[in-house]
Amino acid sequence: MLAIAAFQPAAGQGFAIKDLGALPGGDYSNALGINERGQVVGYSITAAGATHAVLFENGEVHDLGTLPGGSSSTATAVNNRGQVAGTSNTARGDQHAFLFDHGVMTDLGTLPGGNFSAAAGINERGQVVGYATNLRGYVHAALFENGVVIDLGTFAGGSDSGALGINNLGQVVGYSSNASGYAHAFLFEHGVMTDLGTLAGGGLSHAQGINERGQVIGISSVANGDVHGFLFENGVMTDLGTLPGRNNSNAFGINNSGQIVGESDTGCCPYLPHAFLFEHGAMTDLGTLPGDNFSEAVGVNGSGQIAGNSSSRAILWTRGK
Repeated sequence: MLAIAAFQPAAGQGFAIKDLGALPGGDYSNALGINERGQVVGYSITAAGATHAVLFENGEVHDLGTLPGGSSSTATAVNNRGQVAGTSNTARGDQHAFLFDHGVMTDLGTLPGGNFSAAAGINERGQVVGYATNLRGYVHAALFENGVVIDLGTFAGGSDSGALGINNLGQVVGYSSNASGYAHAFLFEHGVMTDLGTLAGGGLSHAQGINERGQVIGISSVANGDVHGFLFENGVMTDLGTLPGRNNSNAFGINNSGQIVGESDTGCCPYLPHAFLFEHGAMTDLGTLPGDNFSEAVGVNGSGQIAGNSSSRAILWTRGK
């Protein structure tokens, strides 16, 4: 474990930005989720060059290890009980979803006949969602619960799907291909997968998060081929737009107050993504670490703490007083 660096101000935005550090001997870390307690999860490179799931907490970086016999792992989500969901390879070299609870990493298995699974989200009940291969080799959205892996299926005529978020009501969001082969965002509840559509003129969409109010965020293509973050609520998908001078955006996280975080970029040459906070109908640039030109925000909690990444480190933004 390694001590976290001191706060540094994000220029002009009223936020403090903090480098969350990395495992000893490693120079790289990446954040993927945050809970209401401010615990952040992701991965870091070890001194031996391996990728390991980590928990950033109280000024330290904790190595969560791997499944037995595995060499690499990634933590993708953490609930308020401190349970961590993620993915690790196994002694056989397969990749399996895991649940880390009270110091123990448990293999969540795969769909019958499949050899691959990955975790993307977790709720307070310990329900984990992600995706897994089935007997035919297709990747399907999956719910991992009580030692069982449940296939959530696809849209009619679709072959592949993935679940990326779940709330405490058990509502699941993600993406699925349809009969035309295009991927659309879905909401899965009461055993039914509903197509959320796309932004006007777009052909593709992914839902990437859902809060307790049922607000869904994600990404959709638009008429000119760019991609924009969206908010879906009350049956309407709203375009979040982009930061000034950029043509793309991606919404990665939403809290129960409806604050949305993600990143906005130029699309190409140079890429130049910057993290954003979307609130009260406006998108704010969260800036970067001093000397860096890359940032993305992956999650926000009810206290307004925002987890994300610079070009080489996991970082945390906190609004200044």
